[in-house]
Parts: sequence; structure tokens; C-alpha cells
Amino acid sequence: MKTSVVTGGASGIGLELVKLLIEDNYKVFIVDNNSENLKKLEKLLNPKYFVGIKEDMSSLSSPKKIYRKLKDENIEVLINNAGFGDYGKFYKTDWEKEEKMINLHVVNTTHLTKLFLKDMVKKNNGKIMNISSVAAFQPGPLMSLYYATKAYILHFTEAIANEVKDKNICISALCPGQTKTNFQKNVSSKQNKIMFNVSCPVKVARYGYRALKANETISIPGNFNKFLVFLNRLLPRLLVTKIVRYIQEKNRN
Repeated sequence: MKTSVVTGGASGIGLELVKLLIEDNYKVFIVDNNSENLKKLEKLLNPKYFVGIKEDMSSLSSPKKIYRKLKDENIEVLINNAGFGDYGKFYKTDWEKEEKMINLHVVNTTHLTKLFLKDMVKKNNGKIMNISSVAAFQPGPLMSLYYATKAYILHFTEAIANEVKDKNICISALCPGQTKTNFQKNVSSKQNKIMFNVSCPVKVARYGYRALKANETISIPGNFNKFLVFLNRLLPRLLVTKIVRYIQEKNRN
């Protein structure tokens, strides 16, 4: 049986990606920090096809722990999906939470990718998906670190995808827009007022998974999201930043 790893795979987009991998006859090692969600998987998924691993991916020790546990499993697909956001002016927000976000999105996504990519290069086979966001294409006032770390994930993915283009390895960044997951609730308790461009995790996961199988480096689900990314090339950066702040204030305040 083929093997894969999905971080943050017990809910949302991550869970939908787990289901797609299982459909393709992969055994999935699901890494998540939520014990309750991991336990619920026993009723949702065939135990033959998954193993739950409780691990906090914002801890700097987590990549080595996961790699040591799985290095002999011949991992063929790695999906770095775990992530979270925060809302507020940077000088007011909680540094401990933000440090965890940087560790998770930047340091540990990079480290886990490096550990498993080395093995994939030796075998000349493998696929890695890093979950970025349409947020990666512009600055994000009031969610400054989230937007910045997602930009890092996008650029990092593009660069290393180019480095292994002569190998039988695909490295892809999935860049969804607003999606109906617990992400929105965790960022703000307020109901989103701008809801015209909200997708469902099933569609987002299917789009990204197809792109990964097709060896596409960047996938942006939804025509409107593609339009927004294109618009960033045309409008002045200051105007784009003002528009993003307006949307954030409408949705979070």
C-alpha cells in the first residue's frame, strides 16, 4: 500500500485531502493536535487506511519526531496543511500565538519538507503539497503575519519545485480563498459580512489534489480567486493593501 502524511488532517481541507488519498489507496498518517478530532476519525474512516498521530506542529521538535516515526514507511506524499490565523493590529496581538504561527507555517513546514524531500530525491519519486493561500499574493493589514507566512510558503514551494524539476517529484502550493472551515471561527468570533466568495473544503481539496497529480506548481481554486490574484498585478500595491484592510475590517469587526 502507498503511504502519505497529512498534517492538520483531522478536519477541514486536510480531512478532505485525507479522504482523496484513501480513495487512491494510500495509507495516511494523519498528524493533528486535536485529540477529539483524531478520535472522531475512527467513525469516519476505515482504520485500515489511516493512523492518527497526536502532535503539535507548532512545536519546533515536531518535524524530527514525525520523521523519526515515519522514515521507514516509504512516504510518497507529504501534505503540509496544518495552519491557523490571527486577527488584529500587530502591535496589539499576542506574540506567543504569533511565534507559534511562524514556527508552524515557516520553520516546521520547511523542516518537515526538507526531511522527507531528501528521501524522495534518493528514490526519484514523491509529491509534496504545501497549503498556502490567496493571501500569499498581497500584504494583509490586521492579519499581517498570516499573509506574510503564507507568502513565504508560496515562494518557498515555487523555488524548490524548480530545483527538483529534473526529478520524478512534484511540489505544489494550494492557494485557496475563503473556505468554510473552523479557520474563520478561530480567527474571529464575528460572522463574515463579505461571503460572496466562500468555497467548501471538498471542492478546494479536489482542485488541489488534481493539481498535485498533474504536477502543477501553483493551484488557485475558483475563478474569482484567480481574478483577484491577477488584479494584484494591475493595481498599485498601496491600493491593494487598502482594499485588503477594508475587507478584513468588514469581516472581523
